[in-house]
Amino acid sequence: MDIAVATNELTRVFGSFIAVNKLSINIEAGEIYGFLGPNGSGKSTTIRMLCGILEPSSGSGKVLGYDLAKESEKIKTRIGYMSQKFSLYDDLTVYENLNFYSGLYDVPVRERKSRIAEMVEMAKLTGREKELVANLSVGWKQRLALGCAIISRPSILFLDEPTSGISPTSRKMFFNIIQELANGGTTIMVTTHFMDEAERCNTIAFISEGSLIAKDTPDNLKGKVIKGSMVELNVDEPVERINEIEALPYVRECSIHGPLLHVLLEADESIPLLEAQTGSKAKRIVPSLEDVFITLSRQKRGEG
Repeated sequence: MDIAVATNELTRVFGSFIAVNKLSINIEAGEIYGFLGPNGSGKSTTIRMLCGILEPSSGSGKVLGYDLAKESEKIKTRIGYMSQKFSLYDDLTVYENLNFYSGLYDVPVRERKSRIAEMVEMAKLTGREKELVANLSVGWKQRLALGCAIISRPSILFLDEPTSGISPTSRKMFFNIIQELANGGTTIMVTTHFMDEAERCNTIAFISEGSLIAKDTPDNLKGKVIKGSMVELNVDEPVERINEIEALPYVRECSIHGPLLHVLLEADESIPLLEAQTGSKAKRIVPSLEDVFITLSRQKRGEG
């Protein structure tokens, strides 16, 4: 399998702050690579380095075979980049925005009309070509922004929190489009806070305080990181009871998930003990990626 992105101890320092700390990753061509971590963990800084926008402080990397330090301008011509703050022009129509970006990305003039039509169809904006962007919903704008970012048919697409602030329905539609792009051979690196999106990635990398703390497929991460029996517990005042439940000798972790608690037990045999102690029914569940992230974060802090 071809490698689209390869980094070796890639590091970025701002003064005394280490934003990205010796990051070594490989992204295979055609895969969706999820990059997860809390705010300030180094995700956006990493993407800016991989896009050739920000120079690494040390370490090395290649994107599509081009060296990050020496060939950043060549990298910029082969990639697409989009974030939640992608710039669309509200006073231009859907068509005019796409036409502007086709010129910005040097799409050949003879191909622009067909490329614009392709992006309109992809973004499900057919019939809205003459509508001002200012009149579009956030979800429509995000899909249009994606169309602008990929109108040059980039080999690799970097998406930095692209679905923040849009509805769950729009997020699902957006990610369906991402899946179609990957199926067509586009390599995609996406940062997200949404674990349902992360589930659809081929590979997930968790980053914390600038350092890579785990990398694998979603299913493998659940199996490797979560050791024990995970149950869902419905109790009154769950937040107030976390410390009490976590103090039980057979409980490894306890965390809040909406109105419910997820409790990681030493083994299934502990379920009756937990139910007797809490007076609530415990339902055996498959760990989620959110559970994985909570466990990894605690391990990173030295709590587990």
